[in-house]
Amino acid sequence: MKVLMLGWELPPYNSGGLGVASYNLCKALSENGNIDIEFILPYNADHNINFMKITPAINQSFKSLKKSGIAYDSFSYIDDQGNVKWLNIFDQQEIFENAVSRLVEDLSFDILHAHDWLTFKAALRVKQKRNIPLILHVHSIESDRSGNHRGNPMVMEIEYNALNMADRIIAVSNYTKNKIIEDYQVPADRIEVVHNKINPYEFYDDLQENIYKGLSKYKEYGYKIVTSIGRLTIQKGLPNLLHAFKLVLEKNPKTLLFIVGSGEQYRELLDLAAYLNIGQNVIFADFQRGKNYRDAFSIGDLFVMPSVSEPFGITALEAIGYNSPALISKQSGAAEVIKNFLKVDFWDINEMANQISAVIRYPDLHDELLNNAKIEFHNLSWNDSATQVHNLYKEHAVA
Repeated sequence: MKVLMLGWELPPYNSGGLGVASYNLCKALSENGNIDIEFILPYNADHNINFMKITPAINQSFKSLKKSGIAYDSFSYIDDQGNVKWLNIFDQQEIFENAVSRLVEDLSFDILHAHDWLTFKAALRVKQKRNIPLILHVHSIESDRSGNHRGNPMVMEIEYNALNMADRIIAVSNYTKNKIIEDYQVPADRIEVVHNKINPYEFYDDLQENIYKGLSKYKEYGYKIVTSIGRLTIQKGLPNLLHAFKLVLEKNPKTLLFIVGSGEQYRELLDLAAYLNIGQNVIFADFQRGKNYRDAFSIGDLFVMPSVSEPFGITALEAIGYNSPALISKQSGAAEVIKNFLKVDFWDINEMANQISAVIRYPDLHDELLNNAKIEFHNLSWNDSATQVHNLYKEHAVA
């Protein structure tokens, strides 16, 4: 079976979980489902991937395109004279749509699978042009990204049209499925829930010294580390975490909050930490990869994901893999696959502070949470999700 996949990013040129989920799903499909995938991206780069073909969709009026690693407005276009031009996200989307439309004229495939709103207009155009069944994979919707507000009406229009014209929709959680139904009035029987997963065998105990030597030294002096790893955006609920952390420090002054990630809220969060007079206990570490990323989890005594609206939240699973228990908001899809997370409403600052304090003060609670979550963690596999997707392909693919 030949699948044409439209996506916006893949590791190591990803800004978050979208690229990670796309990569792992495609890898499992290719290795276990005998599926031939051609993955079209809006930029050209060496991903060092051999299990599928990767094709860049670049406007022919530009010589090359570079991705900066930031979530949106992330591409710079370079012409033959070396001039760099930055385009807004809707112009980028239009370039991608037109380039994909040209590419598919010479491609043969049985089904079209598109990830998130940035690819949806291109997907609809291909469906119209080639009359190929279309599956849309929803990792988030606009109300998620705008912190449970309506967000950009242009994006909502794109999502509404695409979701109501697709042959089938994949949602990464029941939480997301319900939001799609609520926001876009899509019939429930057209939405299949395929949870993001993790491959436990890819996690291992790093015997090397943790890269964050300063934090390790603090721990030797009895400090506890609370970590939060993700994009610094309104969706992730970090202002509430800072307010909760102020309450934690009132009774647990030897505690540090380690925030890893980049995004448009960086200055706002920095200012808020100073305003709350907790700046001396809050460390911002910017976007990290590789060992720096892994060690950020493992240095922590508790991982916190306080998202206002989180369709899934792969970082919560990664935290368990790197030996940190996790506290997540009740507005997160990850709780559907691992029950042994602590959970709190994103807005409940007092309860968030209480649960953080409990874990850092009581080692037995820390260990029980982690050990029970590990049992569930080791039963997860992307192969299960790939099987679900493969079955959808067989149901809808061109005969």
